[in-house]
Amino acid sequence: MMDLISCYSQYAVQVSSSSSCSSYTPSSSCILPNLTPSTQTTVTCLYKSTLSTTNTHHFITVTWHRTPTTQGLQITSGDDPTPPFRLNTHSGLFRKKKGAKSFHINNTKFDIYYDLSSAQYGSGAEPEQGYYVVIMVDSELGLLIGDMTEEPTVKKLKMSNQIGKFCLVSRKEYFSGNTLYTTKARFSDAGNWHDIVIRCTGENEGLKYPVLQVSIDKRVVIRVKRLQWNFRGNQTIFLDGLLVDLMWDVYEWFFGLDTGSGSGSGSGHAVFMFRTRSGLDSRLWLEEKIVKSENDDDDKKGFSLLIN
Repeated sequence: MMDLISCYSQYAVQVSSSSSCSSYTPSSSCILPNLTPSTQTTVTCLYKSTLSTTNTHHFITVTWHRTPTTQGLQITSGDDPTPPFRLNTHSGLFRKKKGAKSFHINNTKFDIYYDLSSAQYGSGAEPEQGYYVVIMVDSELGLLIGDMTEEPTVKKLKMSNQIGKFCLVSRKEYFSGNTLYTTKARFSDAGNWHDIVIRCTGENEGLKYPVLQVSIDKRVVIRVKRLQWNFRGNQTIFLDGLLVDLMWDVYEWFFGLDTGSGSGSGSGHAVFMFRTRSGLDSRLWLEEKIVKSENDDDDKKGFSLLIN
């Protein structure tokens, strides 16, 4: 991601949010024929929680992962490299999918209440409905995710404790498979959900000159021809009244990992980033810049979606 900052484009595209591509079916192949969408293996969401009693900020990372043999949830806060909360929801033991756990990080107490016993999953790593995860931070409700907000446990926690402010700062999605990716994203709390399709095709259905195409709500927002020469770049789009930087880096698709030998296997991965910014902010954001200082004002926060 470090080279994306040098690939700035002056062009912008207006995207309409009135259409939906929930029934969208790709009609062309991506590099190889007859590809199906890549499989989502991991989703990592970074939330910022602001406690109402002390006005302190806490960054909470929630990671959902899924493989053919495992499926689970991890929760941590700050820079702790070892997640203090791990849950294997692939297990047949019912008790592991519902319960509570407490732990401390840097003198802050976290209480996790969760119920994934009725969670329903689609093709992705995180559940779509039928679950809740409540995170109490120093006896204040710091984060609530899931749709089961009227469950007795959740209602009791909401009624008997202070409720802080929390927001989604960034979302990272990891895929395994080919060069066709489909996902959904909402770039602001008040915005609409958008269907995103990223695919690499051959120009005129040929494979000699690959083309990168990104669509949002069935509308093509970028089309990059001769991708092997334009493997890194940036496009600015307007979405829900926001400026969104769309950045791509597909170098490893063509040249593999840089081993210093001057050649690659072409078996590496690609990186795509969608990053909101204000109209006064002319800078491009890197992955390392997502987490700002805890002293930053809330009105300066943005959202980023990273697809890897």
